[in-house]
Amino acid sequence: MRVLGVDPGLTRCGLGVVDGAPGSRVRLVEAGVVRTPAGAEVADRLRAVADGIDAWLDRTRPEAVAVERVFSQANVRTVMGTAQAGAVAIMLAARRDLPVALYTPSEVKAAVTGSGRADKAQVGFMVTRLLGLTEVPRPADAADALALALCHLWRGPALARLHSAARGAPARRSAGTS
Repeated sequence: MRVLGVDPGLTRCGLGVVDGAPGSRVRLVEAGVVRTPAGAEVADRLRAVADGIDAWLDRTRPEAVAVERVFSQANVRTVMGTAQAGAVAIMLAARRDLPVALYTPSEVKAAVTGSGRADKAQVGFMVTRLLGLTEVPRPADAADALALALCHLWRGPALARLHSAARGAPARRSAGTS
């Protein structure tokens, strides 16, 4: 399965694509960021983020999208921009009928490092190791996006089965189930 991970942000929106499946070797497809100037109008910045994500969706053709769930931060302005950029990614995936999963930073850290309290260096180290890279992807937003994609590869299928069971319906085959 091919997954696009999105670490949302207005200044830097991290994007990372991996191919793989639970229990098999995972391969890096692409990692990077969409950047916008801090002084630009919010609407222009969101349009630039949307255009960048759209280009990634066209180029990499993921089967699912994993987006970091925004949680409370001290700086309301920062959390608003992050939430807006995340919503753009969710909407673009929905327009393409791609399944979208949201993961908290703790869930991602636990999936990739084994500890929900891991720091950025630990996450970067494990992303590097799991993908067989020679160095940590830069900037950190790209490494975080790859961690989101890896998290979905490993947790997505189980989550799909749990959601289906909770609804009392048979598990539907979707991106993330095998």
